[in-house]
Amino acid sequence: MDYDDSPQEANFRTNLRAWLEENRPEPPPPLWETAATHEYKTKWLSKLYDGGWVGLSWPVEYGGQGLSPLYEAILNEELGAAGVPNAASSVGFLGRAIVAYGTETQKREFLPPLLRGESSWCEGFSESEAGSDLASLRTFAEQRGDVYVLNGQKLWTGGAQFADRCLLLARTDRNVPKHQGITSFILRMDSPGVTVRPILQAWGGSRFCEVFFDNVEMPVEDRLGDEGKGWELATVVLAYERGPTELGIVATHRGELRRLSAGLLENDTAADEAFARAWIAVEACRLHLLESLTRRSMGEAPGPSSSVGKLLMIRAEQKIGTLELDSSDVKAITGEDRQASTRYVWARASSVYGGAEQIQKNIIAQRVLGLPRQ
Repeated sequence: MDYDDSPQEANFRTNLRAWLEENRPEPPPPLWETAATHEYKTKWLSKLYDGGWVGLSWPVEYGGQGLSPLYEAILNEELGAAGVPNAASSVGFLGRAIVAYGTETQKREFLPPLLRGESSWCEGFSESEAGSDLASLRTFAEQRGDVYVLNGQKLWTGGAQFADRCLLLARTDRNVPKHQGITSFILRMDSPGVTVRPILQAWGGSRFCEVFFDNVEMPVEDRLGDEGKGWELATVVLAYERGPTELGIVATHRGELRRLSAGLLENDTAADEAFARAWIAVEACRLHLLESLTRRSMGEAPGPSSSVGKLLMIRAEQKIGTLELDSSDVKAITGEDRQASTRYVWARASSVYGGAEQIQKNIIAQRVLGLPRQ
């Protein structure tokens, strides 16, 4: 399969590299400085938008450029290679839900400010007993006239303390099979009855939050899609969460490995082998993502095979995290090298966030390979 750029794609990549040289942001703050990191990414997203690099594959009528997803992959790859964050990653997959299921009014209202970085969103999916088994969620929305009244709790909601909107899943019917009784909403985070509590994590930051809903009223017009179609929407969002964006992560990993290679000791066979295994894991992930992206550029919607990419990404993340921890030696333990210890702890969590490793294996077994549930 030919993964080389076409002449148009090569020209796009050249122009992007030139723009990045002139507009490279300052180095991002440490991961554990949560508020500073959010502010940094918001400003960088706005700058990317002004440069014409956001919403490349979105419909033109909603602020996008109507290009192939290949161009978003090139963007993410170049951002990762340049060592700058992909501030538009969440914009891409959350926006897809609005593009696919939103009313014309919702698209006009929410998509342009989301692209410009003027509106910050979070994803209200997981709950304390509905993480890997998302369909078991218990947050309930009851329609009362022209509003839905929301009660319940969400957990591990990234960036909720900064968000003004939340793409939320809630149960609206308890009398049907669990996958059929879920509905999606666009929740305004400043609504009365919404309480956000940041969670202090092991690496020192508070990227995730608990969110509580106490008789929160949501206008009927803020429902996203038809009632009972929330599970279908969730699968679309999670599928788009992977793909072009992850090529940027892969490019970042390749840069990390080049940096770590400079610190390898001569005649250290164990370190050499660990480095080689990490490089192979990253390369396997990159090639799989390119194959998936090729299918998507030909019009194939993302599906359950995206779970393969998730598993490969877990392997790459954790091998690099372990390699960095080992290369830091005792400094990571004493606190002299906080970046290495943070990187390792964050990598361990990759097998849980975004869909647990065991669930991804079940999806591959049942929906890709066609194996029986037993």
